Amino acid sequence: MQRVTVTIDDELMAALDRYMEAGGHQNRSEAVRDLVRAGLLKEPKADDGARNCVAALVYVYDHETRQLSRKLVHDHHTHADMSIATLHVHLDEVSCLEVSLLKGPKTEVEHFASHLIGERGVRYGQLVVVPAEPEEAEKAHGHGGAHRHAHPHD
Repeated sequence: MQRVTVTIDDELMAALDRYMEAGGHQNRSEAVRDLVRAGLLKEPKADDGARNCVAALVYVYDHETRQLSRKLVHDHHTHADMSIATLHVHLDEVSCLEVSLLKGPKTEVEHFASHLIGERGVRYGQLVVVPAEPEEAEKAHGHGGAHRHAHPHD
């Protein structure tokens, strides 16, 4: 392990301490390592687009927008190989929220998400992408050894 000295202003240190406490970290070093790992997972790589990923696409749309509900269902059906599941919630008389779980090559997932978010009548959309490669999953867990929890395929 390497030792690093970092200077942090009081406001940021207070935020780090809150993060540490909320996350159950034993010390600041553990919290900082966790934040660095999370930041590095977001860093794009040259071959990142071809890598498989899983993603959550969250979007809110106006279901009264002409033909929008039909278009969204059609888009999901034409990308059935990418769609894992969708949760649909009625927010009010006209607004629906959907959370779609997707899988596939990152560029294809991002393209599909951009297409859905860009539809007329979609008012909000955000995609959260998680690498699905085994080595990336181990890095995300913070260890390369035994897991402390079960996965469905175990």
